[in-house]
Amino acid sequence: MGRWALWLALMLCLAAFWAGVLPAVGALPAADEEGNQDESLESKTLSAEDQVKDHSAGTRVVAGQIFLESGKSDSQSENEENFHSREEEKENSLEELNSLEMSNLLNKDLEEAEIQSPVLTAIGGTADGEPCHFPFLFMEKEYAECTADGREDGRLWCATTYDYKKDQKWGFCESEEQSNKRRQMQEAEDVYQIGMKILNESSKKAQKKVAYQYLLKAADMNHTKAMEKVSYALLFGDYLKQSIQSSKELFEKLTEEGSPKGQMALGFLYASGLGVNSSQAKALVYYTFGALGGNLIAHMILGYRYWAGIGVLQSCESALTHYRLVANHVASDISLTGGTVVQRIRLADEVENPGMASGMLEEDLIQYYQFLAEKGDVQAQVGLGQLHLHGGRGVEQNHQRAFEYFNQAANAGNSHAMAFLGKMYSEGSDVVPQSNETALQYFKKAADMGNPVGQSGLGMAYLYGRGVPVNYELALKYFQKAAEQGWVDGQLQLGSMYYNGIGVKKDYKQALKYFNLASQGGHILAFYNLAQMHATGTGVMRSCHTAVELFKNVCERGRWSERLMTAYNSYKDGDSNSAVVQYLLLAEQGYEVAQSNAAFILDQKEASIVGENETYPRALLHWNRAASQGYTVARIKLGDYHFYGFGTDVDYETAFIHYRLASEQQHSAQAMFNLGYMHEKGLGIKQDIHLAKRFYDMAAEASPDAQVPVFLALCKLGVIYSLQYIREINIREVFSRIDMDQLLGPEWDLYLMTIIALLLGTIIAYRQRQHQAIPRPAGLRPAVPQQEPPPEHQPPQ
Repeated sequence: MGRWALWLALMLCLAAFWAGVLPAVGALPAADEEGNQDESLESKTLSAEDQVKDHSAGTRVVAGQIFLESGKSDSQSENEENFHSREEEKENSLEELNSLEMSNLLNKDLEEAEIQSPVLTAIGGTADGEPCHFPFLFMEKEYAECTADGREDGRLWCATTYDYKKDQKWGFCESEEQSNKRRQMQEAEDVYQIGMKILNESSKKAQKKVAYQYLLKAADMNHTKAMEKVSYALLFGDYLKQSIQSSKELFEKLTEEGSPKGQMALGFLYASGLGVNSSQAKALVYYTFGALGGNLIAHMILGYRYWAGIGVLQSCESALTHYRLVANHVASDISLTGGTVVQRIRLADEVENPGMASGMLEEDLIQYYQFLAEKGDVQAQVGLGQLHLHGGRGVEQNHQRAFEYFNQAANAGNSHAMAFLGKMYSEGSDVVPQSNETALQYFKKAADMGNPVGQSGLGMAYLYGRGVPVNYELALKYFQKAAEQGWVDGQLQLGSMYYNGIGVKKDYKQALKYFNLASQGGHILAFYNLAQMHATGTGVMRSCHTAVELFKNVCERGRWSERLMTAYNSYKDGDSNSAVVQYLLLAEQGYEVAQSNAAFILDQKEASIVGENETYPRALLHWNRAASQGYTVARIKLGDYHFYGFGTDVDYETAFIHYRLASEQQHSAQAMFNLGYMHEKGLGIKQDIHLAKRFYDMAAEASPDAQVPVFLALCKLGVIYSLQYIREINIREVFSRIDMDQLLGPEWDLYLMTIIALLLGTIIAYRQRQHQAIPRPAGLRPAVPQQEPPPEHQPPQ
């Protein structure tokens, strides 16, 4: 017992030592990617160690991110430091006394562990049942493991003595069945790698289809990663014909093998009722298993479900746990040049105003800018460089073209292009090799010209010592200059320096100020830092709700957001089935624009994979989720569905509530007009013409587009009001009370006769003028003689 107690003490000491040496990190390392959008959508998997990391207050900064380490105040930290120093002294003395004994014990235990490790036994051959000997000598080469060298069938073998040539003692390392299975899996892996190579290296649709044929072949050979790729391709109709049933079968197979991606996808099918009977309970189970397996999409879905209370009890803290884990990963994946632009295109707006709401650049316009850039237009070169650097607005991310455009503009002396070249060299990529020296040169040139991007880049160089010695004062100076010009990177880094007290006195209020400024510019790391501050109550009152909303914003900027653009392109190409499935998955993740777009496609009955009787109820569900996130059109749609009985029973009172919410919270003119109509007709509310007029007037004030329908509605309301008034009074009684002598005077009849005579005379005069203006027949007109041209225009004789 004493020996094992000492061993346990040693392990605890080592654990304490490594816990003190290794810094806690708040952003998880990016998982391996296979280089394409589908892999990022299908999500990445976190290790169990990454998932259990928790983060409280107290922080450090890496690349502008706050990383949380402890939740203690400064005084508490000092006390802890004193306590830890005393504990370290005790541990050091203990180590000095027992170091020799513990090292001996450790060596013995390691030897025992080696002895207890399983020994490989030869199967068949000339030494059946004897243990393999490693290393062994074969063909003048030593082997430390089983080999297939010297065999045409590729079956692994080993020698049971050191010198095979001398003793000829050998046996197989695997049974024939195991060998066949291994060779099959190796063949599947080779086919999978060929498919992935074609998929990653080609941008042509035809080549990608060829790649998926290889992946399909590997999937048929039970290759797990190939099955994951193929199952999602079948689900979305990406380069393979869409088949919900086939994808479901593959997801079930993957789930049995314990694949987190398969578990998450099967949960999605049960949540959306695609290919299976809808079951939120089963969906929750599969999502939970997927999240436990480290699937980020599953974590994001659970975060949204706990936040909105979908299928579970609403819990802000549970939502915070899931969202923070995903946000840590997204934030750690953000580079100096920033991530790709997320395109949030609403299909309803696109249908009403084609090309206006999407922000997409037309192909003709892009070609026009390219023409200007080729002609030497510096602004066009910089603009195209930025578009290709980040992607978006219909332009694919292309670092090669971005570098070329920036280079042309920089040679023309543009400081903005110099600064962006500095960012590209500082970050490094397949196109631009990483070089701190080259980046520093470009940053200096741009900063000397007063460019905020260059100033911020120079500040980063001095902050982290990239190509120059670390100098916090200079870093602070350049960040301040950039922040004063409104550059978000400068604001973010300045906030980080104030937060951590780097080069300045720690000041949470200043940090909060600069993070807020950077977040207004849309910087994802600013949202992340603000979320951490609200989650831990650092510098602000702790607010779980605010932290969740901020973390949710960060999560929605992950690489899986690229699926929004893919879904939009599918819809534009006329493939509504593929578009609606993609939007439904994104809707499960909590994307409000995906919820409204899925509801719009279902509302228009454009998706044939959903039964006609199910379209309106499902659309109602997603309109409801989008409305709960503040989308006005969705709230009005909810009112319309209850008003007309689409997907639910006719319920004027519920419709009235939704219209009133849209009117009060979003000041919607449409909602105000609808409320006016309901007050006018007495639908769901007591009839009140005065309130109807009030809501009509409010609608006209809220939107100029509502003025014409409001005018017509008010005219109609005026007629109705007049008829009601006439109906309520006695006409004869009114006329009997009128005294014309008092109203118009004693000679009112003469005035009336004069007015009638004048009107009659006017009519007669008008009729006479009409008779005089009757034209003559065309045949009676005199011929007009042709005029000869002037002498100077006559041709020569």
